[in-house]
Amino acid sequence: MIINSYHEEKESILSPEVFYGERKYICDTAIATFSCEIFNAVTERYPHKKVAQVGSANGHRPVYLLDINGKSVVFYMSSISACLAGNDIIEVQWQTGIKNLIISGSCGALDSEATDGKYIIPTQAYRDEGMSYHYAKPSDYMDIRNSGKLAGIFEKLKLPYVQGRIWTTDAPYRETQTAFDKRKKEGCIAVEMELSGIQAVCDFHGIELYSFLVTGDVLDGEKYIPDGLTEANHSLDKFFIALKIWENIRTDGGKYNGESGIQ
Repeated sequence: MIINSYHEEKESILSPEVFYGERKYICDTAIATFSCEIFNAVTERYPHKKVAQVGSANGHRPVYLLDINGKSVVFYMSSISACLAGNDIIEVQWQTGIKNLIISGSCGALDSEATDGKYIIPTQAYRDEGMSYHYAKPSDYMDIRNSGKLAGIFEKLKLPYVQGRIWTTDAPYRETQTAFDKRKKEGCIAVEMELSGIQAVCDFHGIELYSFLVTGDVLDGEKYIPDGLTEANHSLDKFFIALKIWENIRTDGGKYNGESGIQ
């Protein structure tokens, strides 16, 4: 069974080295977005240079080093789904050496009364996907380890937020009423597609994950309402919040040598 897929051994037959060569150490923190619109807006706004790429037979996506007021941070557009987003993290870390990852995305509200007008800082994620079971021992929920620390940063920034469990699923078109009722009864306030998987990957590879969500569609009404998805997916405010989180967790200029990487 898939829940028995985890093994203690760290080494695998396949390594990113096969595709990307020797491991590199360029920058300690990455900011990732799932939005092509945010990605384009940020790369138009800030000086940047390509330092890596991730991809497959579907095509390649650049990984940039941004210069934000003389400090460097990795920036890339993540694939969607736990498996693909998790693999992106592994390949970005191999090519840049990141120790921290700040990532934000959209989600569906399971409890719109609790989430309306607030950012969501997940505390745990229900593991309704396959990726996490290869990177962590089986359990129903994955702990989101930096939830408390991130909540403290949001308090400092005076941003409205709610903490709670969320539901990660590989199958958005199988969010049935039965599944909805089970997850909501367990205290889940939102549903999305990546978090339990990418937390497991980050834990396995020693990356500190800082993740927050914005609700777009609503699942707990009389009928499904998708009206807020575009804003939740593409609002640039998530990137500016990510920059504030970065300011609160960084201890140096971003690069391993402490210097900006943009020439």
